[in-house]
Amino acid sequence: MTTTTTTLSTEPGLAPFSIAGKSFNSRLLVGTGKYPTMESMEASLDASGADIITVAVRRERLFNDQGKSLLEYIDLDRYTILPNTAGCFSAEDAIRVSRLGRDLLEQLDNPGANWVKLEVLGDKKTLLPDPVGTIEAVKELTSDGFNVLCYSSDDPITALRIKEAGATAVMPAGSPIGSGQGVLNHNNIVLCLDLLKENDPSYPVIVDAGVGSASDVAVAMELGADAVLLNTAIAHAQDPIMMAHAMRKACEAGHQSYQAGRIPKKRYATASSPMEGAISYIPGE
Repeated sequence: MTTTTTTLSTEPGLAPFSIAGKSFNSRLLVGTGKYPTMESMEASLDASGADIITVAVRRERLFNDQGKSLLEYIDLDRYTILPNTAGCFSAEDAIRVSRLGRDLLEQLDNPGANWVKLEVLGDKKTLLPDPVGTIEAVKELTSDGFNVLCYSSDDPITALRIKEAGATAVMPAGSPIGSGQGVLNHNNIVLCLDLLKENDPSYPVIVDAGVGSASDVAVAMELGADAVLLNTAIAHAQDPIMMAHAMRKACEAGHQSYQAGRIPKKRYATASSPMEGAISYIPGE
């Protein structure tokens, strides 16, 4: 018997996906914040298999208590860095931070220089996005040449308006940032996918925020999301590196499950073996 060893590039259902004309093998995007040490962050990023990692621009020059920079632990030749505007509560602040991120990555010659993960938050308690400020920032940044990957609520109409404003990708929240509640409203995520991909099936929709476990990632991908972005679920796990491995596998498994096509849900059982020719008594027959 011949044994075939499969890899990410040859396994069915694991084709690369594209954002802004760039192709990526991994559909898992991972953040760089909140890790117990920079060494654990570096190892977790590697274990996750991510091609795209997010960096909060306001932290890009910060040093740890040993005087080491975050960027010393990031392989700039391996990863596309996606600057994010975490902590911005107005369109003006988000636009300014986005431009700072571009300046930094242009100096580093990283392909993410014209990209931004846009967050315009509404309040500190929920960290949910401000839809008005978000759309204002999307319009300004796209006119300034940015590819905007935009954090959104799971409201389908808001998500659609963000796309119409020029966003390169929309990133509806599964649940509040860092909450670990997973995808709370499956139906809204599916509606977002339906509206955003109508007549535009390759438009990237990335579930962002609230993921707590590998099963949450699998669920998001089984709903049809193109990718998942997470940070806290790995960084605050008891074993971040092991969790990063789990998240990578869950992302791949969920996407393959969606591509394979699940069986329909039914009220009653359907026997896996035919009843015809059974030698035992069948009630009601």
